[in-house]
Amino acid sequence: MEELKLELRDTEWPFTGTDHDRLIVRAIVTDDAGYFYFVRAVRNDEFGDVTLIETSGGGVEAGEDLPTAIRRELREELGADVDVLMKIGVVSDYYNLIRRHNINNYFLCKIRSFGEKHLTEDEIGKFHLSTLKLRYGEAVAEYENRADTKLGRLIAQRELPVLHRAKMLLDR
Repeated sequence: MEELKLELRDTEWPFTGTDHDRLIVRAIVTDDAGYFYFVRAVRNDEFGDVTLIETSGGGVEAGEDLPTAIRRELREELGADVDVLMKIGVVSDYYNLIRRHNINNYFLCKIRSFGEKHLTEDEIGKFHLSTLKLRYGEAVAEYENRADTKLGRLIAQRELPVLHRAKMLLDR
């Protein structure tokens, strides 16, 4: 199956240009029992007072290849050691409010084991990250329920197509 490629626009905030691109890795993470793992963020910042569901992931560090970056991010945010099964695709999107273009590289990963998380100070104190373990239908409903805010809509627009593609890949 061909990799997913999406180009999305931010229709929530006015476009005033971009001043940086961010190379990002994200993962649809699953286990042998059919659960999916996400992060919950509770934040109150320039994007508003929001509670969100999001795939685990983050910025690629200098000199890092994408599979190494996603394994690192999943260890940090979920405490998970994973097998990277395949690349799902790339979603290009924008956060007009902070003038950023995101290049999100999505992977399908399977949990090998869980250990200690290594969250940053911002992830703990500013975003209050926690782990969500959900069935597919529960995850879809959570994205839809959290699309009641501007940022929630941007994230759901980006992540629901990837989650649907991952489910299709897993069911094959």
